[in-house]
Amino acid sequence: MSNQKDTFYSGLQQNLDQLREQGLYKPERVLASRQGSEVKSEDGRTLINMCANNYLGLSGQEWVAQASIDATEKYGYGLSSVRFICGTQTVHKQLEQAISKFLGTEDTILYAAAFDANGGVFEPLFDENDAIISDALNHASIIDGIRLCKAARFRYAHNDMADLEKQLQDAAGKRHKIIVTDGVFSMDGTIAQLDKIVELADKYSALVMIDECHASGFMGKTGRGTHEHHHVIGKIDIITGTLGKALGGAMGGFTSGRKEVIEMLRQKSRPYLFSNTLAPSIAGASLAVLERLSASTELRDRLHENTAYFRKEIERIGFTIKPGTHPVVPVMLFDAPVAQKFAARMYELGVLLSGFFYPVVPMGQARVRVQLSAAHTREQLDTVLKAFEQAGHELGLLKK
Repeated sequence: MSNQKDTFYSGLQQNLDQLREQGLYKPERVLASRQGSEVKSEDGRTLINMCANNYLGLSGQEWVAQASIDATEKYGYGLSSVRFICGTQTVHKQLEQAISKFLGTEDTILYAAAFDANGGVFEPLFDENDAIISDALNHASIIDGIRLCKAARFRYAHNDMADLEKQLQDAAGKRHKIIVTDGVFSMDGTIAQLDKIVELADKYSALVMIDECHASGFMGKTGRGTHEHHHVIGKIDIITGTLGKALGGAMGGFTSGRKEVIEMLRQKSRPYLFSNTLAPSIAGASLAVLERLSASTELRDRLHENTAYFRKEIERIGFTIKPGTHPVVPVMLFDAPVAQKFAARMYELGVLLSGFFYPVVPMGQARVRVQLSAAHTREQLDTVLKAFEQAGHELGLLKK
């Protein structure tokens, strides 16, 4: 037995060494400060942060932290329980109501993480008589959630409406059909064609579900999300999302939709039934965030101004980016080791971002992913652009 254990651990070490040799090992950057447009690394350096999902710049805001402290003082540190036993407080119900109002749905259920929301949504609602039609590039949490369900699985080519229609036709014999897509695809910044998806759903009597993790709070005229961006509020059956990105940046997820759907999830969704209640500090801070966002679009507007400026300037310098309008800006470097070297050099130049490569993105599509925030100043963005230009020349990626 000892030999088998030894080969297990030595095999892991060989795989890790191989990742390092191939330039595919993912290092973790340790921060010694709050999240923000600037952060301090553990060695004391100040870095401009271009890789957080902190779209509205709220993660390190004092008023958000104070709302969390206030909720902790009122409701305590945690519940030591799941929701249906004795883990539901008034702050959780208030947050669920606020999310429903914000999104234009009937009811909402909270989860410890958005991964759990997607992992727990399919199995209670669909079985072998039903069909799930999923975009090929949907988030891993959606893929894992579908795997836990007995429904038939159909996959359509990414953002391809002709293929989606073909898959709907192939699923015609099933009792219920649901089209599932990310509202925004986080690696490319691609916005799902929800208006066309809704049209196809109506044509083939299908439900529609969207994952709004990279949209809630800033997509659409008032930040309600991709469904507002495409003018289909009220036409989406299930919305999942996170409290861990634009809406404060801590953790926690949700599923929102018709009251019958949410009630069934409360009864049968395993991540909800068997996970501790979302900490009241997070619920209280998230509630304060939603109140602020409902009153003003200032942060959303500033984010989109920063995004438009950076997209224009990074192309002017000579880099290739994925086209779009979303604050996720993939700067394409194509080769995985080059992406890692570029990210490392940018770190040396005082800019924090990460390289992405297979299997996170398709082979040959390696990139560094820039994420804009409402908290970035124009001066910071200009500093980052200068670093891009310098690193690009040093690594031979830009023409002299």
